Amino acid sequence: MTKGRLEAFTDGVLAIIITIMVLELKVPHGGSFEDLKSLLPVFLSYVLSFIYLAIYWNNHHHMMQTVKHVTGTILWANMHLLFWLSLVPFVTGWMGENHFTNASLFLYGVVLLGAAIAYFVLQNLIIKSHGDNSILKKALGKDLKGKMSPVLYLLGISSSFISVWISGVLYIVVAIIWLIPDTRIEKTLKKERQMNH
Repeated sequence: MTKGRLEAFTDGVLAIIITIMVLELKVPHGGSFEDLKSLLPVFLSYVLSFIYLAIYWNNHHHMMQTVKHVTGTILWANMHLLFWLSLVPFVTGWMGENHFTNASLFLYGVVLLGAAIAYFVLQNLIIKSHGDNSILKKALGKDLKGKMSPVLYLLGISSSFISVWISGVLYIVVAIIWLIPDTRIEKTLKKERQMNH
């Protein structure tokens, strides 16, 4: 199977997820800036989740550049990732509407961890199907960012009942780590092209 259909479906699902999230931003009844104040927690949770979805979309796009063929297990692993990402609007809405309670930050972290594990599984199934000499395996190297993220999510989840601030900061830190452009795949693909010419 070609990867085009998988990419198109993933893009469509992510577009729907973002649309659902933005629809949660209800327009206030008043027309002053003061009326927007109550929306601030909802807006902040939306921004963080939008950044996370953008990171997943970017990384998924880059990872798919290394894929030559798609297996049944890769398809199911991709669906597993989309399952966790489809829960993002719910946990985002719950967290924002309830002004970042302990329970909402806990569940938000669980969904982020689930998505990170699902991405890791998808990544490894792609490597497995393309062999140890695959472009993705070469590009990832030791994958410190990939290994560090679940640890930070676990710390965020476990600290959510101690301090919502610590928990929130840890989730923001992971987003910042991934916002720094990751050029490993691009560089490896460029090297491969140069070697093949």
